Amino acid sequence: MRGRVRVAVTGLGVRTPAGNDLETFWRTLVTGRSTARPITSFDAADLPVGFACQVPGFDTAPYVTGKQARRMDRATLLAVCAADDALADAAAGAGEPPVPPERRAVVTGTALSGSETSEATLLGGEQPGALYIPRTMPNAAAAFVSMRHQILGPSMTVSTACASGGHTIGEGLRLLRDGSADLVVAGGTEACVTRTILLAFHRCGALSQRRADPERASRPFDAGRDGFVLAEGAAFVVLERLEDAVRRGARVYAELAGYGRTSDAHHLTSPDPKGAGAERCMLQALADAGVSTGDVAHVNAHGSGTPLNDVTEAQVITRLFGPVRVPVTSTKSVLGHAIGAAGAIEAVAGVLTLHHRLIHPTINLDAQDPACEIDVVRAPRPLAPGAVVSNSFAFGGHNASLVLTSYDG
Repeated sequence: MRGRVRVAVTGLGVRTPAGNDLETFWRTLVTGRSTARPITSFDAADLPVGFACQVPGFDTAPYVTGKQARRMDRATLLAVCAADDALADAAAGAGEPPVPPERRAVVTGTALSGSETSEATLLGGEQPGALYIPRTMPNAAAAFVSMRHQILGPSMTVSTACASGGHTIGEGLRLLRDGSADLVVAGGTEACVTRTILLAFHRCGALSQRRADPERASRPFDAGRDGFVLAEGAAFVVLERLEDAVRRGARVYAELAGYGRTSDAHHLTSPDPKGAGAERCMLQALADAGVSTGDVAHVNAHGSGTPLNDVTEAQVITRLFGPVRVPVTSTKSVLGHAIGAAGAIEAVAGVLTLHHRLIHPTINLDAQDPACEIDVVRAPRPLAPGAVVSNSFAFGGHNASLVLTSYDG
């Protein structure tokens, strides 16, 4: 580990069902208020699942003009606003990082890019217009963030289903370590609460069917869980070399210390029942960070609320850390599953957990599944000294784990 570049998280930005600013986002998580509601963006009365976690009060006017907004899908708009906020946050107090455009990079992640535009056009019986491709291409968010902030270095997009957000932040870490960039803005975005996506996830058995009580539908690790609640949102972080951040007097929220990525190579939608890929991923991230299992104080679980995923992840956590030893929480219990943005949103939650020294609760846990022999946090709990692990496990067997540590300098 000697000589390894240390990487600081210096900026955060969110657009989520739990809030469009960091304070509201964190307060919603800590108070454990579900964000699942009946869908308001279209008439879902005839759908088998008519609820989701949508971003409330999403106002783009302070960020883009009407003409600019018409060139972007909702997913891109969410990303642009969250990335703008993350970069402004990184500059707060210490000024903008003195990094030339050629040494800046952006990495975005998405799984279902352009869903709203695609569905409105094709199901609406319209012919695709001149903006259809720019609005639906997966790299649209990266392109717009690059143009807005004159990012002339690497500009990339990752699409690994529900692990996309975690992978983007990890790949940002790698860009700083290998010397490809001096500043990286990285995150995920998704705006997939549409008729087609809802129906498709319902038909593959992934969504909760608790139509009468949406706020109690997302139930990670609960014996009565029956699937996830679909969500939208975006989250971005700004990453810099720690020495650069300290030199310019920046606020350092946390260090991004480790990154793991593996594949199950098992099934298109189901996790490896033994969790071998997930276990290797977490171990890889810990080794990359130079952190032992005994040094971990908290795991922000993928915790989707699906029957198979929760058991598999819980068993891996138990094997690595011991039964009910490390506190575990699921951010998805509060704000649903934002697919390609989920890992980035949860990484921000992990950073804020370290920053505030507090673990937010998992809600709707009435009776914990006995097959999940882990310490699920049910009420806000002080964070003990140690590292935080953030997991993202996806359809296709894609796995990503991040290790975050405190910076007390």
